[in-house]
Amino acid sequence: MHISLKLSVLGKTSPSINHQNPLFYSEKFAIIRQVQLSERKLTISKPTRTKLNGEIRYPSVRVIGTNGEQLGIMSSRDAQMIAREQGVDLVEISPNADPPVVKVIDWGKYQYQKMKEEAKNRKKAREKQSELKTMKIGLKISDNDLNIKVRKIKSFLEDGDRVKIMVIFRGREMAHKEIGQEMVDKVIQRISEETEIVTEGKPQFAGRNLSISIRRK
Repeated sequence: MHISLKLSVLGKTSPSINHQNPLFYSEKFAIIRQVQLSERKLTISKPTRTKLNGEIRYPSVRVIGTNGEQLGIMSSRDAQMIAREQGVDLVEISPNADPPVVKVIDWGKYQYQKMKEEAKNRKKAREKQSELKTMKIGLKISDNDLNIKVRKIKSFLEDGDRVKIMVIFRGREMAHKEIGQEMVDKVIQRISEETEIVTEGKPQFAGRNLSISIRRK
């Protein structure tokens, strides 16, 4: 038995299809699934923007003062009047609360402080996730090889990693520990020419190694 099935999907009409054919049901399911996914994309909500001053139009709001003090529950208009009298803004903080919470604050200053806090948190997150790389350097290294190692250290720092500079002493070189300190100073000086760094403590001896850890400022 044959039936004519018309589907208004993408403005096309399907030809006559045998409904006993298993492909009929799989194709129909695929079309329905595609429509569902399209509708889901259309219903994704965009992030809401923070309301300011006259954009806040609730019958009543809970107001927080500039220093965090509770000013009570009042109409949006009265809250806006308080903000205007203080020469600042009325900012929506918690729109889903009952009643919504607003704050009397300098919006520009608030945004600046928020950006600083977010940057600080991102920096802490990078430092927490950073790896400690180790760069070994011998006292008799050539100037060309030293420059290569310095470039590699800079690359590690650019990636947010900490770097442990380790000067290796061999044989009788241990009798001249001051040369190791001079090597550390030379490496740090070359790195500092293009990259601001912070040294973590002072160079420390451990066996035949003199090491110091650095990170990007």
